[in-house]
Amino acid sequence: MAVGENRYFREALADFVQETAYGGAVRHLADRGYTVAQIMERLEYPAPCEKVRRMVWKHLEDNGVILREEPGSGRHRERFSYVKEYDRNGKPTFRRVPENREEPGAVSWREGILGAGAAAWAGGLPPLLEEKLAENGAESSYASCDFGRTAAKEPALYERILEALGGERAYVEGLPWERRRVYHRLDSHMREILALLVPAGLYQGELFFLKTGERIRIAGDREGRGSDVVSKRFF
Repeated sequence: MAVGENRYFREALADFVQETAYGGAVRHLADRGYTVAQIMERLEYPAPCEKVRRMVWKHLEDNGVILREEPGSGRHRERFSYVKEYDRNGKPTFRRVPENREEPGAVSWREGILGAGAAAWAGGLPPLLEEKLAENGAESSYASCDFGRTAAKEPALYERILEALGGERAYVEGLPWERRRVYHRLDSHMREILALLVPAGLYQGELFFLKTGERIRIAGDREGRGSDVVSKRFF
């Protein structure tokens, strides 16, 4: 067995052991919106926190809650699964196979810029974003996230972000964010995160609405953070 294949086999075997012990429970609780800390409290089988964090992250990626590539770019990461097979003696082995998934093509965006005034965000998402979310659905709506990059390069700013998150701090802290921009579906967690960070001036990024082909940038201080309306609109 080649070195690379041996590594994949060891990884597959470890994944199989974890899957048998607590994988299903972790995914089920993650689907219900529990944070990593809450999942750890509810597991009947002892599991290392870092393993659970990675398992939750992978599950969010596999389900499209988190994307590593920009939504609508037409790019996607190659995905693999492991198939359990048996030889003639009944000894189990694992084979690494690519997953065939139909991926959407690139989106030609219509773009706009939305102000970050506290008044517009006081009750949650501004009406414009609620409208876009209703049109597209959460599964086709995303927000860019720089938590991992900020934690690595600007730890003081990251701590300010965590302090502003209130009840959502545990969700953000529990995930092993990569040191790069990623994209999170606009589910209940992400909507609350935006509602807390944007009016505090602690979020600058982009929102993507795939069905209607609209990309909205949240304006920073230099672009009139006090504005409550779209300052540029190409829709």
